[in-house]
Amino acid sequence: MPILEASGVCKSFGTAKSRNEVLADVNLKVEEGEFIAIVGFSGSGKSTLISLLAGLSRPDSGVVLFRNREVTGPEPQRGVVFQSYALMPWLSVEANVALAVDSVHKGKPKSERRALVRKYIDMVGLSHAVDRKPAELSGGMRQRVSVARALAMQPDVLLLDEPLSALDALTRSKLQDEFAEICQEEKRTIVLITNDVDEAILLADRIIPLTPGPKATLGQSFKVDIPHPRDRGALNSDPEFIRIRAEVTAYLMDLGASRASGNQRQIDLPNVVPITQKPLSEKLPAAYARKARSAVEKGYVEFFEVRKVYPTPKGPLTVVDGFDMKMKKGEFISIIGHSGCGKSTVLSMVAGLNPITSGGIILDNREVSGAGPDRAVVFQAPSLMPWLTARENVALGVDKVYPDASPAERKDIVEYYLSRVGLGAAMHRLAADLSNGMKQRVGIARAFALSPKLLLLDEPFGMLDSLTRWELQEVLMDVWKRTQVTAICVTHDVDEAILLADRVVMMSNGPNARIGNIMEVDLPRPRTRKELLAHPDYYAYREELLDFLEAYEGGANPGEDQLRSIQEKRLARIARQKAVRTVAAE
Repeated sequence: MPILEASGVCKSFGTAKSRNEVLADVNLKVEEGEFIAIVGFSGSGKSTLISLLAGLSRPDSGVVLFRNREVTGPEPQRGVVFQSYALMPWLSVEANVALAVDSVHKGKPKSERRALVRKYIDMVGLSHAVDRKPAELSGGMRQRVSVARALAMQPDVLLLDEPLSALDALTRSKLQDEFAEICQEEKRTIVLITNDVDEAILLADRIIPLTPGPKATLGQSFKVDIPHPRDRGALNSDPEFIRIRAEVTAYLMDLGASRASGNQRQIDLPNVVPITQKPLSEKLPAAYARKARSAVEKGYVEFFEVRKVYPTPKGPLTVVDGFDMKMKKGEFISIIGHSGCGKSTVLSMVAGLNPITSGGIILDNREVSGAGPDRAVVFQAPSLMPWLTARENVALGVDKVYPDASPAERKDIVEYYLSRVGLGAAMHRLAADLSNGMKQRVGIARAFALSPKLLLLDEPFGMLDSLTRWELQEVLMDVWKRTQVTAICVTHDVDEAILLADRVVMMSNGPNARIGNIMEVDLPRPRTRKELLAHPDYYAYREELLDFLEAYEGGANPGEDQLRSIQEKRLARIARQKAVRTVAAE
């Protein structure tokens, strides 16, 4: 008999015309001791489902059963960990956990309750921080407190509502590994809501996608037949992991593609040239011309011994120390590394938003000395004017950059790119009324509409859930293949770095960060996520990036042997690629 069951569950909000039918005919059976991951898109009703299973809300029809008894309200036998930490800010770590333990385990002696609190605080690695308040903790540490609190209540079923989604990719990966160990130690029945396929495969026994809303329901079930414990590094070369990852990814992408995108008006892009592409009389400064003569001849973008030093009370702090790189016109570069390695600092310097301490950056034979319309930037937050429509936000830049174009031509430029990013039917909606994913689509359209010489992307999808990120990465690739604009993207996401780039630049840890490694991505374009997952070399590239990031984990400076091992794997991959090409040519 299932420990937890949903049968024919439907849930909607609102009335009459404003009625939103969120879930329809949801059927789920969770066996005791089973770990189920429910994966779905933003707005599909994942959190609504968790609240129904927890008894925090009631279904309109259908029933939720716990141990064959109808769920009519919350109970301590079903513990919940939410995306937001919901900690008492005036209480310490220990007091936050003790508050829940004392409430649920009133009948136990005080010594047993204290032992429970300490056990689970130790389990999540916070024994050194028992007296700290939430304001003194990082996001990852706060979520550890939430997990400890839920586990200390010793529920029969643990319900996890995207508990790690508010964290950056690298912190999230670390906590996933820790959580996998905890789950194996505790052996509880767990239902995890997530938008991260890798997280689901690492942790779960079964993965069930939730179809896009409205009227979302549970789709095909995927069994994860990989023995525990699952090592993230080893999984990367596990055939079963590769198979299940490709199947779930393809299924989810097909679900996303099936959503109605609205009728898009076909627009021909006008043949007009922005002001930034017109010949300029300014010449490269003589000093840079002498220093970087070969770069000007061979490189469209050159970083020459770029350094950034900030003054601090303790003396100068060198964040970036000698960043050297040349880029060809039309090349796409990804920059990846741990937090604090200077990735965004490099991007802000080439954007002209942050002065260079020493060295120089040259773009198309001109020194970068300040911000300009020849460089378009897409930030993590799209920074739209909320009182303007999507169309008006894009038109702000287009009207400035194309002064010689007619109003009709400028209108077509704006609407062409909004249509390309899937906003043809929503271009007249106010920015304030758009979802985060839609706002970022406007930011992408705005950047491409300026026809910049250099496109700069600073973790452009970092605030979005994984599945929305997939969609926008495909949108970005689709628009980029039409423009072939030279581009640099800062990212924490290994898969994103490989999907987008011709080369991936890996930064060493800061301060004094430098380029630690550059990986050539010799994969065919145009690229789609589905095609990459099926490519025989994809996981070799992924392994190289993960090995590099692991080498610099926690601020470490890897030794020569560790870096040599990464280099040897790369040489083996390149030799294999050459051998395959030779056979194909014959």
